[in-house]
Amino acid sequence: MLHYSRSIYRALAPRVLEDAGDPRGTARKQCLHDACEAAILRLARDHRCFAHPTNSLFADVRHHFSLGDQLQVYQVIDRHIELALAYLATLPTTTDAFGEPRACQASTRRGTPCKREPLPGRDYCPSHKHLEYVPESDSARGLVGGPAEPLPV
Repeated sequence: MLHYSRSIYRALAPRVLEDAGDPRGTARKQCLHDACEAAILRLARDHRCFAHPTNSLFADVRHHFSLGDQLQVYQVIDRHIELALAYLATLPTTTDAFGEPRACQASTRRGTPCKREPLPGRDYCPSHKHLEYVPESDSARGLVGGPAEPLPV
C-alpha cells in the first residue's frame, strides 16, 4: 500500500514551495511525505471509516503549494486515492491491506484490542457485533410483502 503514498509524493514533490528558513529545502517535502504516508496507512487500516481521504490529505498538504498549483495537486491526490481504493476493493475480506488476518475493531473491558476474527463482511466479531451500525433493509423492517403481522398478545 505504501507505493501509493510514494507515488503521490513523487508526483507532488517538484511543486513544493521553497522555504527561506530551510536552506536544503527538505522540511516541507518531509511534511508532504509524512502526510501521504499517514493518509495511505489510515486508508489501508480502515478505508470504510475514512469518509473523504482525498479532502483530508489535500487539507494537510495544500499550504506547501502555490495557489496556481493547488488544482493539479488535488487532482493528483484524487487519482491516486481512487487507485488505492480500487486496489482495496480487490482484496479478500479475510485479510487487511497488508495481508494480515483481520481483527475485531472493538476493545475489551481492560482496554486491549479484541483479537478475535470479525464476521465476514463486518468489522466486529460475534461478541461485539452489537457495536456495528448496520442499516436495516426494507425486508428486515417488514416493509417488503405488505405490513408486518401483529405480534400475539
